[in-house]
Amino acid sequence: MRSHTSPTPGRRTLRTAARRSRRRPAIIATGLALAVVAAAGTGVALPTSQAQAQAVSAPQTFALASYSVSLEPAPFGVGGDRTSRDARAALLAAKTTIASAAKVATDIQASGLDVGVPVTTVDTDRLEAAVDHLEDAALLPAPLVSAFSAKVTAAVESVDEDVNGLRGRLDAAIALKAEQEAAAQAAAAQAAAEAAAAQAAAEAAAAAAAAEAEAEQASQASSSSNSSPSPAYAGAGTSAGEAQAIARGMLAGYGWGDDQFGCLVALWDRESGWNSQAYNSGSGAYGIPQALPGSKMATAGADWQTNAATQISWGLGYIAGRYGNPCGAWNHSESVGWY
Repeated sequence: MRSHTSPTPGRRTLRTAARRSRRRPAIIATGLALAVVAAAGTGVALPTSQAQAQAVSAPQTFALASYSVSLEPAPFGVGGDRTSRDARAALLAAKTTIASAAKVATDIQASGLDVGVPVTTVDTDRLEAAVDHLEDAALLPAPLVSAFSAKVTAAVESVDEDVNGLRGRLDAAIALKAEQEAAAQAAAAQAAAEAAAAQAAAEAAAAAAAAEAEAEQASQASSSSNSSPSPAYAGAGTSAGEAQAIARGMLAGYGWGDDQFGCLVALWDRESGWNSQAYNSGSGAYGIPQALPGSKMATAGADWQTNAATQISWGLGYIAGRYGNPCGAWNHSESVGWY
């Protein structure tokens, strides 16, 4: 099989019409000569004008000078004899095959794919030559026309085989490309999933580390209760009961009711036992609210180290700002061990 580029139907039509125009006088002359010979053999001489008229008007079995004429074969018994119908059918099949050969070559070039063979066009020279012979055989005897039709049909089968082979290779190349693209997409999706899993694991590890640090801080804060003295004393001459009475009198200033007082008593019982001089050597927390560091309470008064009222005032402000009310602070302490 060799590379071949077929002429366009327009050029082919012009070429065939020109060839037939040149050959028609020779055919007519040959017909006249045969008529004269036949007349001489039988002893009857035909007038020249009559012989010429018969030769010119002799019916052709088919008239397909070019592709510009419809190639649809007529049914048996309609529009000509069987030889003519077979010739039309052969030419129609040839036209279809030549078009298929051109299309498969175009499709392969457009795809840009490697179909596994160096030549990606179909040689239609033999078929086109057979078509030329058949188109020129309109005035020949029926047996010769049938022979030319058979050659066209055989050439069509050969070219069809080559076209189908190339088409199969192109289909296989397209399927392989689709498979490769699907594999690439799957690999990309897997890589994305693995990256997302790695990120989630890193975030989980960071969250665990933060929780561990918070738990350690809570453990240190909760150890203050172990260093606190008995809740029976508030320190520096102020008992726990007196300190609680001071705190209860301050609740109204924050808009809190007695329901918040119970939470406050439980919270500071745990933190310091209401001892104004309670000190946690582990964390450095100091006073009734266990401010860390104790010097924070200086914002409430210079006597923050000894005055229970100053410490309570600072402690209530801290609770209001961070937890909203004593019960909020108590709930947090219950949850993590510190507030």
